[in-house]
Amino acid sequence: MKQNSINGKYPINDFKTGESWRLFKIMGEFVEGIDALYNLGPAVSIFGSARTSSYHSNYKKCENLAALFAKNGFATITGGGGGIMEAANKGAAKENADSIGLNITLPFEQEPNPYATIKVEFKYFFVRKVMFLKYAQAYIAMPGGFGTLDEMFEAITLIQTQRIRKVPVILVGIEYWEGLVKWIKERLLEEKMISKQNLDLFHILDDPEKIVQTVVDFHQTYHPD
Repeated sequence: MKQNSINGKYPINDFKTGESWRLFKIMGEFVEGIDALYNLGPAVSIFGSARTSSYHSNYKKCENLAALFAKNGFATITGGGGGIMEAANKGAAKENADSIGLNITLPFEQEPNPYATIKVEFKYFFVRKVMFLKYAQAYIAMPGGFGTLDEMFEAITLIQTQRIRKVPVILVGIEYWEGLVKWIKERLLEEKMISKQNLDLFHILDDPEKIVQTVVDFHQTYHPD
């Protein structure tokens, strides 16, 4: 008698086999990511929308910001796709800095950009996010959607709970982010969902030179080595 199966691969009564093999795939992605980034010097992770046109002012702003970080000795880590990610990789590559693209395999939106000089492919979002956080000395959130919010709030949460060391988290674009920050203050803070000092876990800035200087000053103060 023919045994029932899932996708013609694993017997329907053998979920453990499928899950075990998935663990090996996950471990493989961690190994690949660590091997690719282990020797990376100072870097910043830049998040933002894949949907941002190359004609948009945010694209050029991000390109210039990544270039400015490169001139100050920082590599750039992005999600490896288009839009803001492409702009950041382009700016870093233009200054001959390491330009890392951590691409995610998706059925839509995500195509690797040509400006990443180090490219790593991921299937699992959570593995990719570990690489964003582990190897960066600052997290920069350009305007973006759900993915950007997810990455930004995860960084803030991990710093808040002391799961990772404190580093600058900078929201770029006062006009874009001020409504969210206002809501955080009026709802989360007023209803005691967060404490007042939690507001110090992030900055909201516009000027690229001030953004870079904030990161440089922080690391000269707290991580002089």
